[in-house]
Amino acid sequence: MLFTFVAFGQEAAPVKSFWDDPISDPLFPLYIVVTFVFIVALLVVLVAGYMLQVLNVFIRKAAEEKAAATGIPYVPEIGLWTKFWNSINDLRPAEKEADIMLDHNYDGITELDNHLPPWWKWLFYATIVWGIGYFIVYHVMDSMPLSDQEYQNELTLAQEQKAKLLASKPAVVIDENALQYSSDETIIQNGRKVYVTNCSSCHQPNGEGNIGPNLTDEYWIHGGSIKNIYATIKNGVQEKGMIPWGPVLAPEQIRDVSFYIMSIRGSNPSNPKAPQGTLYKEEATPAPADSVKAQASL
Repeated sequence: MLFTFVAFGQEAAPVKSFWDDPISDPLFPLYIVVTFVFIVALLVVLVAGYMLQVLNVFIRKAAEEKAAATGIPYVPEIGLWTKFWNSINDLRPAEKEADIMLDHNYDGITELDNHLPPWWKWLFYATIVWGIGYFIVYHVMDSMPLSDQEYQNELTLAQEQKAKLLASKPAVVIDENALQYSSDETIIQNGRKVYVTNCSSCHQPNGEGNIGPNLTDEYWIHGGSIKNIYATIKNGVQEKGMIPWGPVLAPEQIRDVSFYIMSIRGSNPSNPKAPQGTLYKEEATPAPADSVKAQASL
């Protein structure tokens, strides 16, 4: 109840796990005490087991001396574990193996007609009982879903969660035909994260090129405008081994990484790859007609 009240009282605050800051956790002293008690209990059990073995050695020595004094051969007493092991395996003593020896042999190799051990039979009977129970629960009473139904339930739940997530975070619509580059620092930084995660293996971290072409010079294979870069990333270049990133990345992620690639143009990184493609120069955007007239009048 105390934990419940605390949870309701701090519902708006972010919940920290024990591993975020274990020393500052209010239950840290309790965990230390519990750990110490567990270690002490484990040591007590180990010491008790060792002392029991020592006691058994003394008992066996005393029994051997008594047997030697009376002239009776000493027969060691079978322990509980040995009795249990023999009972679940029902092992046939070595001196009685001749009774279950089969007549045939192969190159001097003989075979014993041993029966199955009891533990194996118990497991077999348990599987029969389990199978009957499974059949009744899943196929007769239909009280539990089968594997296929569980899979369908998980798909339905995943679709519901996806719908809630999409509803809470509407997708950004990117108009490729009207896309224009801007040096927005937030977009460029987000684009760098996408680039480092997905693109740096082929184009190197600074865009100098490796398997893929250099992204920092003025030469482009598929066009160097922001629209060309966006389309190349989205659709990929199958013949060059570049996958289409449209099904993998969100449209805003493709936009962000396109802006980042535009921002590193002319950065001159060390050890760049040789230029590929054709020289691309950004065309100057013509000024509006009204502004031209205004300049002429001045």
